[in-house]
Amino acid sequence: MPDTLLTVLQYYGAVAATVAALVVSLNLGRRITGWAFVLFVTSSIALIGWGFLDKDSEGIGWQNVALLAINAVGVWRYLISGHVVRD
Repeated sequence: MPDTLLTVLQYYGAVAATVAALVVSLNLGRRITGWAFVLFVTSSIALIGWGFLDKDSEGIGWQNVALLAINAVGVWRYLISGHVVRD
């Protein structure tokens, strides 16, 4: 696997997760939080790719399989579902 692709996946995943976490922590509203979860989903996908394509990073891949499911719940809850989140 080309090192450049692995590097892009690794750093995109890290930066995207950091930005998404910042946006969620700012509590800027339901819709923006939902889009932060979409960013988390893209981060998880990138880190799954990196984790399973790099021979020494399988643990990150499996961790992000679980995080992908959790982040999908966030997308569902904040963007798709009509459920009102209570304070």
